[in-house]
Amino acid sequence: MTEYTQITVDDSYVARLTLNRPDKRNPIGPATCGELVHALGGLKTNRDVRVIVLTGAGTVFSAGGDLAAMAQPAAEGVSHASLVELLTEMHELGKPIIAMVNGPALAGGLGLMVACDLVVAVDTAVFGTTEIAVGLWPMMITAEITRSVGRKKTLEMMLTGRKLGAAEALACGLVNRLAPAEQLEEMTMALANEIADRSPAAIALGLKSFYRSQDMEFEPQLRYLQNELGRVLALDDAKEGIAAFLGKRKPVWKGQ
Repeated sequence: MTEYTQITVDDSYVARLTLNRPDKRNPIGPATCGELVHALGGLKTNRDVRVIVLTGAGTVFSAGGDLAAMAQPAAEGVSHASLVELLTEMHELGKPIIAMVNGPALAGGLGLMVACDLVVAVDTAVFGTTEIAVGLWPMMITAEITRSVGRKKTLEMMLTGRKLGAAEALACGLVNRLAPAEQLEEMTMALANEIADRSPAAIALGLKSFYRSQDMEFEPQLRYLQNELGRVLALDDAKEGIAAFLGKRKPVWKGQ
């Protein structure tokens, strides 16, 4: 079993990935990216895992990039990966990732949160692209944030570095749901289990088509989605879902 130094992994039905450097506010550097990529690879091939919850240890989700690691030459080896590799792996996973945001999600931490498919956040959390305060710009996470938040709001965040409260983050589309601290776990797991009860085969095809088609021109997108619809209809799970609906019973998914 792989031993991680930056994260912890629980690979149950609803798996849990936890950024585990609370003393440093769960920073994201090459080592963290590498461990997340490795762990996601294992969860991807584990047929028993239906949904993944990503969270942070302590009282912070992630305060952003590991500035100390950025100031050093990039390390090489299988334990390190770039943010490009991590975000690509997340979108190619074929299993839903829910961010359970237990505290501030800032800079690269915000990008990691937005890269998740869904976000449930504590109602006291703050969010922001704070890089400009130290003379940096949120280059990599631009690709994530601009696909979730409008252009004007995104640029306001990036140019000012201002932190958004939870209600504002909900209103502009950064998060899906807010929860009081004492209900965060319960609400996140309720959502995760609801999704885990759906067809894993349909979800895998649906997530792939969602991310791959988002930047296509309209007609090519329709043609691509038409083809993907055919693949969904050919699934055993689709046949089972229709039969269960007509028979007024709960479907039994095969995952294929």
